[in-house]
Amino acid sequence: MNARLKILFVCGRNKRRSPTAERVFRQDGRMEVRSAGLGETSPRRVREEDLLWADLILPMERKNATRLKVMFSHLDPFPPIEILDIHDDYTFMDKKLIAVLHETVTAALERFAEEQNQSE
Repeated sequence: MNARLKILFVCGRNKRRSPTAERVFRQDGRMEVRSAGLGETSPRRVREEDLLWADLILPMERKNATRLKVMFSHLDPFPPIEILDIHDDYTFMDKKLIAVLHETVTAALERFAEEQNQSE
C-alpha cells in the first residue's frame, strides 16, 4: 500500500466515536480520514460524496453498516466495509475509546489488506 488509504469513520450521530477516530488518525501516514454520522442531527452527515471518496468505510457498529447500505443502496459497487464493533459507551476523546480504536482500526486495516491481496 503505497498510496494513503481514504478511510471514512461512521457512527450514529458523529459526536463521539467517529470524530474521535478522525482526530486520532488524522496524522497517521497510512491514511486520509473523514468522519460522518447517519442521524439527521449529525454535525457532519454521511453524503454520497463521502462514500465515493472512501477506499474503506469503518462503521462503529453493524447497524451503522446496515443503515449505510440501505441509505445508499443505489451505489454499485459499494465501497468495502470493515465493522469496528465499538458500541456507543464512550465520550469524545475518551482514553479507553482511543485505545480500542487503535486496536480495532489496526485489525480492520490488516483484514482489508489481506482481502485486497487475495483479490489480486
